[in-house]
Amino acid sequence: MALPEAIAREIKILTADLIEVGLSVDQNFPSLRDFAGGIRDLGFGPSEGLSQTLRNVAYATAYETLKEGRAYNVRLIDGGLMQFLYRFRNDELVTHRLAFFPSPDLLEFQNNPEVYELDEMYGDVLHRNVVTTPLRFDFDRDAFVEVHHPMAHLTIGQYRNCRIPVSGPLSPFMFVNFILKAFYNTAYRLYSGEIREHAYDYVPTITAAETRFVHMQIGAPA
Repeated sequence: MALPEAIAREIKILTADLIEVGLSVDQNFPSLRDFAGGIRDLGFGPSEGLSQTLRNVAYATAYETLKEGRAYNVRLIDGGLMQFLYRFRNDELVTHRLAFFPSPDLLEFQNNPEVYELDEMYGDVLHRNVVTTPLRFDFDRDAFVEVHHPMAHLTIGQYRNCRIPVSGPLSPFMFVNFILKAFYNTAYRLYSGEIREHAYDYVPTITAAETRFVHMQIGAPA
């Protein structure tokens, strides 16, 4: 199976599993589109470019725009949004954008606190000292500038120049596993065994110069 179809299939299975365990309350299944030059985009429909237009706006405004526009693959039980966007050229990965936008507030919780306080799945997000922070794993083969713009990097909090080097591109499963384990640990412990794991082989793209500084190592390289 070609890489674009394999990634699309993985996202579909992950989405179905998140629905099955009750973590996804709304979703858009992935779709592939072909363009000239052997370009193939894997996204979730007309609203997938919306987040690119929301730079330099307050996070709460950006989040509400994405939510209202259904610009996400998965909306989680607390309102957190996950996006999976990939671009391929002649079946080679060119870019990806794997984003997590946590809900800046829990309006539903504020309206019905007794429901949420009795459900242990919400334990990780209801502490009053939690500060919600969006994050994004980007991969961009063409924009690479060693050290300054690593090919694969993590951006935390929408900071313009926050690019923490990552050892290589992320698969959908690795992204979902990271989000659940880090931010929904109670649910992760309950349901990780019911979310199907997918094999992950990748060719490292991080350079020796970039490994001299703080970076993230993901999985085991092929």
